Amino acid sequence: MAQRGGRFDPDRISRELDWNLLRTFVVLADSHSITDAAARLRLKQPSVSAALKKLEDTVGRKLIDRSPGRYDLTEAGTLLYHEAVEIHGSVLRLSTLLRDLTDDVQGHVSIAVASHVVCPLFDQALERFHAAHPRASVAVEVRPSADAVEEVAAKRASFALCLVKAHDPKLEYRRLYREFFGLFCGPPHPLFGRPDLKITDLAGHGSVSFETDRLHDVLKPVTLLRAQAQMGPDITGISSHLEEVRRMIIAGLGIGPLPVHVAARDVAEGVLWQVPPYTDLPAIDVHVVWNPRTIRNRAEEMLLAELHQAIESTPIEQRTYR
Repeated sequence: MAQRGGRFDPDRISRELDWNLLRTFVVLADSHSITDAAARLRLKQPSVSAALKKLEDTVGRKLIDRSPGRYDLTEAGTLLYHEAVEIHGSVLRLSTLLRDLTDDVQGHVSIAVASHVVCPLFDQALERFHAAHPRASVAVEVRPSADAVEEVAAKRASFALCLVKAHDPKLEYRRLYREFFGLFCGPPHPLFGRPDLKITDLAGHGSVSFETDRLHDVLKPVTLLRAQAQMGPDITGISSHLEEVRRMIIAGLGIGPLPVHVAARDVAEGVLWQVPPYTDLPAIDVHVVWNPRTIRNRAEEMLLAELHQAIESTPIEQRTYR
């Protein structure tokens, strides 16, 4: 055990802790059983069990409760998991950082983005960045906002553009833009094309929405908007992607929320119809989220700096899309 005189021996842990054991533990923590973890790691079950025992012996704590009918992280296991995930992110970044040691900026930028992020300011920053550093590469992965923040915290994403429910003190946040959500229906819906609608006309109609459209989540204002309209309690369709929510609205599955500036073209083309209310719409802020403890390559630093500069030089009124 990693203890000395009844106390933990941090020097011994730092000497004996094997990164491969931590990597195995991350998979164990994300799995449902030893058997499940072994399948993910492509190892035999006894090897994974032995690795877990060795890690528990090294840190001097039980990490996973494997009593009959249970497979849960202990308090120590939960603590170690959060640290191991961050270490894992740092190790994965080593090859990117080393590859970036050239005269030209040719690093890779990984951006986690919520699906409804439509922001000319960001598009222009990305355009300027590519023009200045054409050898740098960018990957944009669409994720629910909570997952996007998680990717940043784990150092797997360079930064995120997303909604924020609660601020993690370990991360940094900056408002990128503000958007307003309205309610829309598609051509098959009985309210489509009616110019004389009142909010009372929405009562009882079914709806489609985003997974985060809940009282305890980031789209709470949209949830309250639907409640104000006294729409039916059942959500007929749900997705974390704007494109799929839009698809279901157009298909007539129900009335659904979309950012007004994003839906404007569809409304102009007769694909969507906005329904009441038309004023006092819920405002939703989209943030840039980054991890100050992440060691970034030059491409990441420059794109993030480009985005910060764009925010600083553009008044919030011009970053508010109505």
